[in-house]
Amino acid sequence: MNVQQSQQSITPELRAWIVAQAEAGCDPQAVLKAMHDSGWDEEVALEAMEGTLREHLAARGAGREVAQPPLRPAASVPEPDLSQSPATLWAGDREVSVVMTLASPRVIVFGGLLSDAECDELIALAEPRLSRSETVDTDTGGSEVNASRTSQGMFFQRGEHPVCARLEQRIATLLRWPVERGEGLQILRYGPGAEYRPHHDYFDPAHAGTPTILKRGGQRLGTVVVYLNTPAKGGATTFPEAGLAVAPVRGNAVFFSYDRPHPATRTLHGGAPVVEGEKWVATKWLREGRFD
Repeated sequence: MNVQQSQQSITPELRAWIVAQAEAGCDPQAVLKAMHDSGWDEEVALEAMEGTLREHLAARGAGREVAQPPLRPAASVPEPDLSQSPATLWAGDREVSVVMTLASPRVIVFGGLLSDAECDELIALAEPRLSRSETVDTDTGGSEVNASRTSQGMFFQRGEHPVCARLEQRIATLLRWPVERGEGLQILRYGPGAEYRPHHDYFDPAHAGTPTILKRGGQRLGTVVVYLNTPAKGGATTFPEAGLAVAPVRGNAVFFSYDRPHPATRTLHGGAPVVEGEKWVATKWLREGRFD
């Protein structure tokens, strides 16, 4: 197994997704292609699918109950007013275009959420504070370096700079979700070859550290990824279950919501490898309660 393969772990989350695709009647080759398109090594993807389905069928054949994440009641989630199918929406201080909408998974692409000058300002403010990106460790409630995430990043406090406050207010206005129910902006830089392999943004209720995490703001319900530059090649935000790849275009943003912490939301997503140049993004996570 090569270095790239050894860094790709077959997680319980990935196994649950593979089982869900199989039970939905998806063609195995289509599932493998979706994984490959999202950055998974072909051999790792094949091993994950074969091993997961073998165990799943064996458990079924033995008459054992196959554990699946519990399907919880749907929560109210952030959502723009698209009742009249508008081409643009007013974000409080600027017009934002509605580039694309998808019902399942719930994905909306906004155009022109930030100006070029605002993108440059966020990059300049963040760059001196970058370090290796970490992910939330849901077993402990802390954070850790994860081989599946090969970017550099940093966090701003909510409203830390005027440009942060403007972007946060625009998001709140667009999605009709209070500013205080959002985390601070995270700025990420992906160099050539850097990626974030497919994952979910909600906190898995089955993990031991999740109750500790939820004490501060509750569950995550939505994500906004704002592109601060346009890479020369690569770097799309991918949704494997929908066969969707959102190109990173400077000033644009992709929003997706998940009304319960469950693979049924179909919000498995990833950041495809940057092929040429670099990619800068600002990520905003929206919570069900006040995040202080």
